[in-house]
Amino acid sequence: MECPKCDSEMEKVTFESIEVDRCTSCKGMWFDMLEHEHLKAMQDSESIDIGDVGTGKEYDKIDRIECPACRTQMIRMVDVKQPHIHYEACTSCYGVFFDAGEFRDYKAETVIDFFRDLFAKERK
Repeated sequence: MECPKCDSEMEKVTFESIEVDRCTSCKGMWFDMLEHEHLKAMQDSESIDIGDVGTGKEYDKIDRIECPACRTQMIRMVDVKQPHIHYEACTSCYGVFFDAGEFRDYKAETVIDFFRDLFAKERK
């Protein structure tokens, strides 16, 4: 599998029994359907996201990508609980791609995120 952002080779990474694909260059991560949700609930699973946040932010600017699994055009998604997190999702196979550092952030929903979202809703 090739990375949909930088076209580098993806490597298999396993956390407990869940296997995901991680780019060998930009360190973005591909999750098959619901794998990111399962891993979010597992303690210490953020350890598989070893990428640099700065690199991830640069690659996050690339938002028109093809699914690395089925070649469908992916769509940009925003996490409802943390709207500063943008990731790409496939409408065909339901896989998702997180740039480097995004899964760690996605998993580490904090009290600050809760209040930021609450104040954002009040301003609308």
